[in-house]
Amino acid sequence: MMITLVGLGYDIHRFAEEERPLWLGGVQVHPTKGLAGHSDADVLCHALADAILGAIGEPDIGYWFPPGDPACANICSLRIVEKAVERLRIQGGRVVNADCALIAEAPKIMPFVAQMKETLATVLGVPAKRVGIKATTNEKLGAIGRREGMAAFATVSLLVPEDSDS
Repeated sequence: MMITLVGLGYDIHRFAEEERPLWLGGVQVHPTKGLAGHSDADVLCHALADAILGAIGEPDIGYWFPPGDPACANICSLRIVEKAVERLRIQGGRVVNADCALIAEAPKIMPFVAQMKETLATVLGVPAKRVGIKATTNEKLGAIGRREGMAAFATVSLLVPEDSDS
């Protein structure tokens, strides 16, 4: 017997002062206007990984990829999502779908959405049609509205055995 679990993840990063690539959903969206962070600072991947980990009762990404760990410096955030999926599979579970929202004033992500969906679907083990990605602005309010950074939310639906530890 399988049960459905739902997870919610959130992440936020400020823009980097130095030039570095902007990664969103595992796709390079801009070569030099990236986000600051110990990893590649992909807010979409971070929110998605935390949604999975939270739903199965596992520690968040900071536990698995500590910000002070040199081995995690500039790590591709798809590895972080892979770790979350690995922890889910250890419990006998699988991803059903994911829905992600990016909150940013810029850049426009529509040209990259199909590639993000394909990239994330591969890691999640689902068809691309089971991965939702959308964006909204913050209507020029707050730090995101002032273009100081970006945030993302993600929700996931998972199936796990009823007798798992989740």
